[in-house]
Amino acid sequence: MTTTTDPKTPSPRVLYATLGLLLAVLLIGAGAFMWLGGNGGNGALSIGGPFTLEDGDGKPVTDRDYRGKYMLVYFGYTFCPDVCPTTLNAVADAMDKLGPEAARVQPLFITVDPKRDTPAVVKQYAAAFGPKVLGLTGTDAEIAKVAKEYRVYYAEHRTGPGPNDYSMDHSSVLYFMSPNGGFMAPIRADQSGEEIAASLRKLMG
Repeated sequence: MTTTTDPKTPSPRVLYATLGLLLAVLLIGAGAFMWLGGNGGNGALSIGGPFTLEDGDGKPVTDRDYRGKYMLVYFGYTFCPDVCPTTLNAVADAMDKLGPEAARVQPLFITVDPKRDTPAVVKQYAAAFGPKVLGLTGTDAEIAKVAKEYRVYYAEHRTGPGPNDYSMDHSSVLYFMSPNGGFMAPIRADQSGEEIAASLRKLMG
């Protein structure tokens, strides 16, 4: 059955992608931080929360395993053609530029494509960006839960008839979390490593 749509009416995928982009813009608006009290404050929008996922060795990990360190969290997937590797390269560069201060930060790459991104796959992928970036995956339900907590948009976009003929649409924001797990600030994912490092230094004080 063929359905026709008004060419002036955007598809649901475009609408959701636009909403994800709008959220990212709102998060990045440095002057409008009603969430900056994310360390348990009374902000109107809660970002982040408890999660249970798997690391590259298939070992269960939770958000509490990273207490005492700042977390720099990025959601993407290993088949991502451009944005994800570009962002993770910048994160790795930022860690290098932070020098000894990098020991206070744990960068986390959380996949939004658990069907293809097994523990072994995310481990190999994260390792390509140096030893500091850790890759995490989980079940569909676990990924959906953590994505909801971080207000992350993601959706499968079919590109062909095969089981792996798809890409993942997803929002692209770096989330900077405090050592007690509270949301501190978004970091623009389109920045250079030097710019990200400068933002982290300022936030860590």
